[in-house]
Amino acid sequence: MIAFLLEAFMISLSGVMAPGPLSAVVVGKGSRSPHAGAWVAFGHGAFEIPLMVAIFYGLGTLLQRPGVDTAIALIGGLFLLYMGVGMLRHLRSARVVAADDQRSPLLAGILLTAGNPYFLLWWATVGAALIGRAMQFGFLGFAALAIVHWSCDLAWCYLLSSVSYKGGTLLGRRFQMAILGLSGLFLLFFGARFLLAGVQSLMA
Repeated sequence: MIAFLLEAFMISLSGVMAPGPLSAVVVGKGSRSPHAGAWVAFGHGAFEIPLMVAIFYGLGTLLQRPGVDTAIALIGGLFLLYMGVGMLRHLRSARVVAADDQRSPLLAGILLTAGNPYFLLWWATVGAALIGRAMQFGFLGFAALAIVHWSCDLAWCYLLSSVSYKGGTLLGRRFQMAILGLSGLFLLFFGARFLLAGVQSLMA
């Protein structure tokens, strides 16, 4: 079981560290609060853990259907474009605040996770395989997999937001504006990519 969890840790970490919309939001919100990454991770986990349970009970096959993937890609793409535009519009008001509103990062974690078709596809394929192997060790194996995987999310998101916040406090407002600007552009890029994938699926 320890060998399996080590393998699951490496697979999970490679997925968590891959550039994506969640990382972009963590960096952007991290420029205002060092704890933003933790709240995004909690929001991410609030959607991800029930999804893992649902996949165990057979939801994985539903997520692989073309119509479901298309709907998620279109809705998720529009949401990412909305967030990216909003982040770019508020560049000039970027400032470090010690006690930022934590509800927004939490909600962002939930919505970005639910609207990411690649995340859902990962769990319907690679994640489902990991869950299947974990169940060889019973419910304890499944619970250990969930803890190990989410711990990777929490550690990575917290690291990103902490580094972003420290950079903002040390390098000043221009650094913050640059971070928020890049994060906004990344969200626009991923939003357009999701929409393109959805449109291509519709036309196929």
